[in-house]
Amino acid sequence: MNKKEEEFLSLLKKNRELQTIVQNEIEKNREKDEVLFAQNKMAALGEMLNNISHQWRQPLMEISSLFIPIEGKLNLDIEVKKEEIKESIENLNIITKYMSSTIDDFRNFFATTKEAEEFKVLEQINTAYRLTSASLKANDILLEIRVSKNPKIIGYKNEYTQVLINLLNNAKDALVDRKTLNPKITISVKEENDEVILKIEDNAGGINVTPIEDIFKPFFTHGKKNGTGVGLFMSKLIIENNMNGKLLVNNTNLGAEFKIITSNNTVK
Repeated sequence: MNKKEEEFLSLLKKNRELQTIVQNEIEKNREKDEVLFAQNKMAALGEMLNNISHQWRQPLMEISSLFIPIEGKLNLDIEVKKEEIKESIENLNIITKYMSSTIDDFRNFFATTKEAEEFKVLEQINTAYRLTSASLKANDILLEIRVSKNPKIIGYKNEYTQVLINLLNNAKDALVDRKTLNPKITISVKEENDEVILKIEDNAGGINVTPIEDIFKPFFTHGKKNGTGVGLFMSKLIIENNMNGKLLVNNTNLGAEFKIITSNNTVK
């Protein structure tokens, strides 16, 4: 074996070793992303449970109040009319149906979707709103939704919803922490060329970070009292890696504006 052959074999061996190292690092990064995604999901779980407790408190009080007058009449040996019982049962059915829909939203959000599918953006906005509405209302935060059309996109709808929830919770936390007067979050959707652009804007005064893109770094918690620093990082990962889109942020005159840009190419 001459010198050139030895050099070639040595180079080939080093190349294979380098490929192995690169593959191992890719696998480690994939495992790390999975751990962070699970961590973000667990954080969302805690937030969802808190929202359900808020959403159920009022219906449970209403259920209790439905039968107090009937119980009082029975205790006083006063006749209870059939129509009165029927009306209470109908109201009970309405309340329990609402409570059941809350559980359905919760269950669907945590369902594992392995294949991309076509879905309507407004439906995911409504799901995100239902899962965060109690917390927003508890903090007197107005949510305004501006949608002139209801575009369809292809992707992982539960993950898309999770991004919306992350961004809504992020805006809510900023509004609450800064004690913003007349707190407000605005969601708007528009189609532009071949893209669907969804914006979430708050009036909390903006993000005082330079460069502002640093907020997407893992474990970055600037300005948040109890943040994990995972939500925005995972949101960017979901939109840009899983849905081939973009997640951008900038400051406006009122506060922070997050922009989700995805393709509107739908299933033919």
